Amino acid sequence: MTNDQITTAYQQAKSVFEKYGVDTDKAIEMLKTTPVSIHCWQGDDVKGFESPELELSGGIQTTGNYPGAATTPDQLRADMDKAFSLIPGKKRVNLHAIYIDSDKHVERDQIKPEHFSRWVEWAKQNDLGLDFNPTLFSHPKADDGLTLSHPNDEIRQFWIDHVKASRKVSEYFGRELGSTSFMNIWIPDGMKDQPVDRLSPRKRLMESLDKALEEKIDGAYHKDAVECKLFGIGAEAFTVGSNEFYLSYAATRNTALCLDAGHFHPTEVISDKISACSLYVNDLQLHVTRPVRWDSDHVVSFDDETQAIMREIVRNDLLDRVSIGLDFFDASINRIAAWVIGTRNAQKALLKALLEPTAELKAAEESFDYTTRLGLMEECHSLPWAAVWDYFCLQNEVPVGFDWMKDVKDYEATINATR
Repeated sequence: MTNDQITTAYQQAKSVFEKYGVDTDKAIEMLKTTPVSIHCWQGDDVKGFESPELELSGGIQTTGNYPGAATTPDQLRADMDKAFSLIPGKKRVNLHAIYIDSDKHVERDQIKPEHFSRWVEWAKQNDLGLDFNPTLFSHPKADDGLTLSHPNDEIRQFWIDHVKASRKVSEYFGRELGSTSFMNIWIPDGMKDQPVDRLSPRKRLMESLDKALEEKIDGAYHKDAVECKLFGIGAEAFTVGSNEFYLSYAATRNTALCLDAGHFHPTEVISDKISACSLYVNDLQLHVTRPVRWDSDHVVSFDDETQAIMREIVRNDLLDRVSIGLDFFDASINRIAAWVIGTRNAQKALLKALLEPTAELKAAEESFDYTTRLGLMEECHSLPWAAVWDYFCLQNEVPVGFDWMKDVKDYEATINATR
């Protein structure tokens, strides 16, 4: 379509939404200013740059061998630059500690802000916020499947010190960029078969977290988040950091709670948890991903759950309390395309939620008119939201529709193919 055709279609869609009391210009502005935290680890299959000999462990598994993975920080940043040029709206970048950009090896308990200064300079040049994660997997001191809950004092202290060091990096991001950095703590701790003692590891984890997070840091620069999980590869029978553990920890320690869409039973969804958790936890961080039968972290699609997640945020007016992040890694397809597909789908779902006539739906529900509620909810699916999305892309000077794929293929042929 031409620019004039896209604009005309938008004006027509705008008039349709007005009949439902929806201001499309306002929805576009909210979408434009709501950042999505895009995970760096899609670009290199979660290998990082700490050591070329690093082997994935802790239940982390990437499948596929599509050519062109980033092997240096500069390559990864260039790949993200390309992806971001095809994604509209406000963006953040989510880094793990293994994405250190240093000229020499630095052990994880010794990382410092200076080892991530090149990431900060890049973020400043591109108007990006940065988030952070300590990396408590793929390391010899995590080979037992336990880290912060390990019974060995020395190993446990190593990981406590790593989390402490990571918090200073996160604070540095927030201060330098003027945007709060969420630092999410996920650990692989668990057991393959049924344990005899579930309490002791959880007690050690609680005490380790208390020690790691004891220093008060200004929330304007840094916020701690803890991430729950049901099970993992090698931890099928018991996960120390369960949903109940971390929800309780976040509620009693005033940390943020991270809900990952793949960390629960196959039929259990995080969309239903958002409102419940918001009553007890002030800040929520989401890892929007697509589990297929298990925590497989497929590229986010425009599926029912992704749409339901965004509706829950919008319907309950939680945009200022929820950090929307992505978490998937697929090495079977072009990695830049994966970022573009997944992020644009998350944004489409958010826009569709912003275009919902929430006031009318709530009025019907509050008057027990469930017939109108159901009918209107279903009608919303076929409203011309796609015309609004196309106009949003046009405004943000990114390709409309599937035109972005040509850019990806050109980059693959000229850049990725040379690696």
